[in-house]
Amino acid sequence: HAFRRVTLTKPTFCHYCTDFIWGLAGYQCEVCNFMSHEKCLKNVKIPCSCIAPSLVRVPVAHCFGPPGHYKKKFCAVCRKSLESPAFRCEVCELHVHTDCILFACSDCRQCHQDGHLDHDTYHHHWREGNLSSSARCEFCKKTCGSSEVLSGMRCEWCGILAHAACYVIVTPECTFGRLRNMILPPNCVQLFSRNFSKLHCFRISENLQTESDEDDDVDGSPQGSTKDIQISTDSSKQTLKIFDGNDAVKRNQFRLISVPRIAKNEEVVEAALRAYYINDDQQEYELQTFTQQVLLSDDVINRNDAAEDSNLGSVFRESVPEAWIIRAKPKDEEVIRIYPAWLKVGMAYVSLRVKKDSIVQTVIKEVLPLLGRQTECFQNFKLVEVLMGSKQVQRMVLDNQELILNRLKDIRKTSIRQMNQTRFYIVENSKSIVQVNLFVGGLPPQLSPEEYTNILKEELAIKTNVVSVSHVYQAQGAVVLQISCFSEAERIYMLVKDTVVNDKPLNAVVLPTVMASKIPQNCCPLLVFVNPKSGGLKGRDLLYSFRKLLNPHQVFELTNGGPLPGFHTFSKVPSFRVLVCGGDGTVGWVLGALEEIRHKLVCSEPSVAILPLGTGNDLGRVLRWGAGYSGEDPYSILVSVDEADDVLMDRWTILLDAEEPAEGAENGIAEPEPPKIVQMNNYCGLGIDAELSLDFHHAREEEPGKFNSRFHNKGVYVKVGLQKISHTRNLHKDIKLQVDQHEVELPSIEGLIFINIPSWGSGADLWGSESDNRFEKPRIDDGLLEVVGVTGVVHMGQVQGGFRSGIRIAQGSYFRVTLLKPIPVQVDGEPWIQAPGQIIISAAGPKVHMLKKSKQKQKK
Repeated sequence: HAFRRVTLTKPTFCHYCTDFIWGLAGYQCEVCNFMSHEKCLKNVKIPCSCIAPSLVRVPVAHCFGPPGHYKKKFCAVCRKSLESPAFRCEVCELHVHTDCILFACSDCRQCHQDGHLDHDTYHHHWREGNLSSSARCEFCKKTCGSSEVLSGMRCEWCGILAHAACYVIVTPECTFGRLRNMILPPNCVQLFSRNFSKLHCFRISENLQTESDEDDDVDGSPQGSTKDIQISTDSSKQTLKIFDGNDAVKRNQFRLISVPRIAKNEEVVEAALRAYYINDDQQEYELQTFTQQVLLSDDVINRNDAAEDSNLGSVFRESVPEAWIIRAKPKDEEVIRIYPAWLKVGMAYVSLRVKKDSIVQTVIKEVLPLLGRQTECFQNFKLVEVLMGSKQVQRMVLDNQELILNRLKDIRKTSIRQMNQTRFYIVENSKSIVQVNLFVGGLPPQLSPEEYTNILKEELAIKTNVVSVSHVYQAQGAVVLQISCFSEAERIYMLVKDTVVNDKPLNAVVLPTVMASKIPQNCCPLLVFVNPKSGGLKGRDLLYSFRKLLNPHQVFELTNGGPLPGFHTFSKVPSFRVLVCGGDGTVGWVLGALEEIRHKLVCSEPSVAILPLGTGNDLGRVLRWGAGYSGEDPYSILVSVDEADDVLMDRWTILLDAEEPAEGAENGIAEPEPPKIVQMNNYCGLGIDAELSLDFHHAREEEPGKFNSRFHNKGVYVKVGLQKISHTRNLHKDIKLQVDQHEVELPSIEGLIFINIPSWGSGADLWGSESDNRFEKPRIDDGLLEVVGVTGVVHMGQVQGGFRSGIRIAQGSYFRVTLLKPIPVQVDGEPWIQAPGQIIISAAGPKVHMLKKSKQKQKK
């Protein structure tokens, strides 16, 4: 740090011990604004932002969504709070200002192996600050979070918290903490993602997270930390525009500095370097005036700007900031660091002195003995220049005959900041494998592999020499492509988004490869499905939290290709569990998909836990996951999933066979509709119950924007119900019921409901709890359904209020209902009008394994 004593004008806290700084003097780093007590100075272990790039172990780019507003968070680069729209990484806790993003380096957590620097031991991935103010240090047990400053450290894998003072003594190896058995270990995941943006790699849909669409193209704005330095009116100071190289000039990205008018040249150079987070010796740099001569060679004069300046009257001449470019002075020799691309060696890098005539090849020859590889031939190695930008890690192999000092000069000329973020790696020449797995859904179902290949050839013009169809999911109309060329993979991915086959848009998802053989024995990773659309839009925040707590490769968004990409990714995993975040409809969707693909999974019966986000959530209630998510801590939810008990649940198949043809057929002659088959988990209602559901459904389709709170949703149910009170519908005259081959006499009712779980219509007990010697006590795994009648809306209201229960009619495992008129039907909350005909309900395949939240509260 470049600490300097400053006079404090407002209440200030120390970034090291988080205590208040009493008195008028504190010490502030001139580069990164780190503030400290005098007594804490000698202990500060937190590196300055200017050397952050040199501490990166494995360069991994961040995954930034669109900018948003984040309250009470601090920027990791300049350590100030984020007032204006700022960026956050979707995978780790990094938050940065829009104009600090260039100075953050690629220090995101490594969630998969990508063929560069792969290794099996994981170190803690420390991120500073933005902890809750109640966070406690693992070692000294005192609070380490703060809402006033950026302070406290957290490992982004195991979640361990520590003070800046204590984290240094922690052993570097990370064991992934309390959730270690649920996390998909990053060394078991492989993804070659060269051209794909990080958002594509982690399957994050770009449209979901925009909270503010103010400024999409942030790079275009002049990058000045203008918010810190107002153009000073004080006549003793002057404000200068500083560019750090030709690249900044081209993009018109400058930073403003304010220096005394009588400042020495050295002071100005130093201030300019600090504005670019560079803490080198200022004697190695000089400032050149931003005149046309400097740039003529590069031909990037912004001519109209130059013209405007000269027309200004001399009065304004003073207030126009002068522009300067930082240039590095040429050197005859330099010491450079060379990093080995294999992490087996004890040292992180070796330093090497290079002279004017040193070429890349001589560097390789000199470095090998220093790394203990002297016996190997230098032709098997190459030197790679790696630019560790925050959004992208760019790698470039250097030509063997290139002069190394010339290369350094070129980088510095382009941008001094980029030089600070550039490293040289010595890499073994190996045949690099390229393999991208692309899931393509939305194709017509039930075709042969050849037909799918033909469709892809016609629509996407795929090159069969680099693209092969590795898996076909006929029932769902989806294929997985294996592509051995990055540009082809990217072309197909972009093209699929705009392709329509049989009026259905296709969708594409980049999938990682899970290397099942590397997964530890006791590890049972959790596959998380989130429906961001269910229940009050809480799904978005959950997606973000689960990506942070687990490996983002095990979290899938259901709006992005449905449950199939997730199950396919996990198809080789020997044992895993599933967590579904959504309403009962979402749970049914995932269980249905699981049923269809089960025979292709190594772990064919994964247990399913539920995080209820919908309106009814009856299944969630029965399995003790609660009536609906109300913002509990996502970490404790994962712990409960880990401790949950395995239970079995029946599923039922409903066959609907309409005897009369559908109405609206031409000339009155029409084919009868083919029978429809649906799966049921919770309940199936005929009559009044389904009719209310249908009206609610129509109301929701007309104005979906209003239906984002559970409370409003229930209000609409009540309103719809009140309109139906006077109905006298003689449902018992319009249907016949047969249970296990016996006719059953129906009492006078308006609604008939088949229930599988002891919770209906948001938690009401329809069967009732009193014992009855005619029937067995219902359970969710007894292979029996209960049949209950309701006499109307008022009766339903009383059941919901818990004053009465329904009329018990029957219990059995095989039902046949004959409809004599069109009647509203609903299955698990999905309503429609069913034409006259037969409905047959019978048990579906094997029972499913569900997870029930265990009762005992853990001791604190």
